[in-house]
Amino acid sequence: MPETYLSDRQIGERFGVHHLTPRRWVREDPTFPRPIKLSPGCTRWKLSEIEAWEALKSKGTAQ
Repeated sequence: MPETYLSDRQIGERFGVHHLTPRRWVREDPTFPRPIKLSPGCTRWKLSEIEAWEALKSKGTAQ
């Protein structure tokens, strides 16, 4: 199955935060997935990595 990629705006919408917040999370949270530069001016995150991060975070808050 092909990989799905999300922009910073899509991640912002997913989590209800400003579109620049994912870039801050990259700097401040070592567990947040690193973006991939697909071409000049096109940086995206793998949906599968974002979902894995979500699962990790939900386990951490459930304990």
